[in-house]
Amino acid sequence: MLEMTKTIAHYRKEDGKEQSVEEHLAGVAVSAKAFAGKIGLASLGELMGLLHDAGKYSKAFQDYIGSAVGQINPDAEEYVNAKGLKGKIDHSTSGAQYIWRMFQDKTSVEWHIARQIMALSVASHHSGLIDCLSPVGEDVFMTRMEKPENRTHFNEVFANADQAIKEKVRECLASDTVGTDFRCCLERLSTLTPMIGAFNLGMLTRFLFSTLIDADRLDSAHFENPKVQIIRISKDSIDWNPLIITLEQHLAKFEQRNDVDVIRTDISTHCANFSAREKGLFLLTVPTGGGKTLASLRFALSHAEKHKMDRIIYVIPYTSIIDQNAAVVRKILEDKNNRGKIVLEHHSNLTPDNDTWQSKILSDNWDAPVVYTTAVQFLETLFASGTRGARRMHQLGNAIIVFDEIQTIPIRTIHIFNNAINFLVKECGSTVVFCTATQPILDKVDKDKGAATLSDNAEMMPDVSGLFKDLCRVKVADECKNGGWQDDEIACRVIYELKESGSVLIIVNTKVAAQSIYKLCKEKLETETPARIFHLSTSMCPAHRMVVLEEIKTCLDPANPMPVICVSTQLIEAGVDIDFGCVIRYMAGLDSIAQAAGRCNRNGLRKTPGKVLLVNPINENLDRLTDIRIAKEKAERVLSEFSRNPDKFDRDLIGPRTMELYYKYYFFDRADEMIYPMKSKQIGRDGDMLSLLSLNDLSVQSYKRANGKSPAFLLRQSFKSAAEAFAAIDAPTEGIIVPYGKEGDKIIADLCGAFDVKKQYDLLKKAQRYSVNVFPNILRKLSDNQCIHEVQEGSGIMYLEHQYYSDEFGLSVEQVAPMAILNG
Repeated sequence: MLEMTKTIAHYRKEDGKEQSVEEHLAGVAVSAKAFAGKIGLASLGELMGLLHDAGKYSKAFQDYIGSAVGQINPDAEEYVNAKGLKGKIDHSTSGAQYIWRMFQDKTSVEWHIARQIMALSVASHHSGLIDCLSPVGEDVFMTRMEKPENRTHFNEVFANADQAIKEKVRECLASDTVGTDFRCCLERLSTLTPMIGAFNLGMLTRFLFSTLIDADRLDSAHFENPKVQIIRISKDSIDWNPLIITLEQHLAKFEQRNDVDVIRTDISTHCANFSAREKGLFLLTVPTGGGKTLASLRFALSHAEKHKMDRIIYVIPYTSIIDQNAAVVRKILEDKNNRGKIVLEHHSNLTPDNDTWQSKILSDNWDAPVVYTTAVQFLETLFASGTRGARRMHQLGNAIIVFDEIQTIPIRTIHIFNNAINFLVKECGSTVVFCTATQPILDKVDKDKGAATLSDNAEMMPDVSGLFKDLCRVKVADECKNGGWQDDEIACRVIYELKESGSVLIIVNTKVAAQSIYKLCKEKLETETPARIFHLSTSMCPAHRMVVLEEIKTCLDPANPMPVICVSTQLIEAGVDIDFGCVIRYMAGLDSIAQAAGRCNRNGLRKTPGKVLLVNPINENLDRLTDIRIAKEKAERVLSEFSRNPDKFDRDLIGPRTMELYYKYYFFDRADEMIYPMKSKQIGRDGDMLSLLSLNDLSVQSYKRANGKSPAFLLRQSFKSAAEAFAAIDAPTEGIIVPYGKEGDKIIADLCGAFDVKKQYDLLKKAQRYSVNVFPNILRKLSDNQCIHEVQEGSGIMYLEHQYYSDEFGLSVEQVAPMAILNG
């Protein structure tokens, strides 16, 4: 057996190399300092890095790791049962206690808050941020700070600590840089209302927590597998100029075929000119089909170059197709020399939220110049539990964040979302763009609880109303009738419109409806008229959907059109460049109707305006789809008013004036929901997330009643309880890799046999396009059917058996395909 020659933080089995605690703490401090430096708090990042794993200096931890890696003889007195102790040796509290205790003589508010933020982050760096006060008023923070010596080994730890680490910590304490840096930040926050100021301090805590856990995970993983260091994007400043030149060359090739193309060019030019503005929160309000994808990219690239920003992040609605926009941008910006290094797609969480070295590297932390992700991933980064999402938060600093279809942000998250966006813009040096044809007036909700603070002259387009008139290419007809439409009637209308227009898109509200109408239309086509028919839903993986879309586009080619029907859920309403002669939309919110209209006569090439028909199915059940049901009700109210006085709305059912009234009804009638209400079964009492993440008044009152005094610390948030209760959508989803096509099969087979981390990393990036997000009830059914499996034991990365994936409908809980036959 080898003798331990130094205090060990990590041990590499492959070659027996040790990483000392000193090496690990120093390495994490360097990275955390750089990450936190983006918001002017480098000194806090460095100090947290130096102390986060100080508990590993304890004899208890050294006995544990020595026993675990075989460096301590099983007959020796120091030997312990390492397997039984895994995760149970507290090595985070002593560093947190040091920060909390050593700054006690510094009585200023900035020092008091700074030491609590740092102590909280260090104590939480394996679990996710803990509560300061629990929702019922329990003092979680001080309980952790006062954890006894026999469990934290505080005195022993700092007696054993390396002299170099002690000296570096002393330098940080003596310089007062922490206090100076944090004082500037606190002065800015002091201008806010108490609630929003407290919320921003909570956001600041999560940001700094993010810098620590990302630095820790990367340093650990880089030691445990040195090969992974070559697969991270370089942290050097990105040279945006080559990408700008490439995009401009691409745009110069566009032909202006008609008035629509002229307008799109004008929109793009306005966006390019707007990039010279200082950082801020802006609006890009453009009708569907106005070319927002490349226009916004033109703004973002030039803005990033002007302000030397780190990355561009596109946030796309959860239910939409992000592949198409990402593919367009990748094709423009990437060539054979930088393929795979510019554009990152992050659809789903395929890796589990744990601390294996594989997960530390394979969890995408948005380390790319241009990132496409979903609103769910973005919201989970800001608010969800654990460490997987939170570690990405610092990547939102000094970034350009473009929200495509901002109106789809969940209603219950409005205030916490607005406050977070304001924080990212004002404190993190980011620029945010709300991009849509249907702006949801986020700046006009209750300001005391959190409204979006737009920059002066925030709208990129000089004449939004005129733009909508100029780009009007459809007529919307309300075909709803008393009693509603039977499915067979709808299918008959589809066939009729196919004969009239040559192509029909029907958009429904549920996957069940999509399959039902698809089957009915398919039956009628077999007996009445020849045409291609396609189905689209989120049960299909992104690669599958892209193949279907390409086939549809071939049918819609103006040079050689073929009759075609597409039956889709609402995923087709955003980010999909496609042009049908007629669109039939199941009744929904006015924003969804406007988005649906954007798939009709999109390029203005038809001689007559496109036809958009609204229908109300008789057998639709939206009881569990609250947002869609309420949006539909508000749209019906607006339709009624429009029918009585269309001149009041410029005779445009989906124009800006009509949309503003719709959002007034939709948002302001639901104002009580915008604080993210929660029930006692979630947090132990009734409350709301806005409060839990800000002043937490009810928890403070409970504490005072029990203790007769106020808490001894200034941050009172219930971080952990709020995070565990948070769900961007009604139920959390998990990503499953599916066997779509030869490539899907190959990715699954390769992952099952991949033991090299670089290969795993590359495969999981590819697997994003072959994954389907499933809700817990579907996950349980798949598990019960024993048709999902781990690619490797303990990986937590799941794949689906071949016979449970349909070429028509995608993932199914029932067997829909024959078992795959393996060639051998």
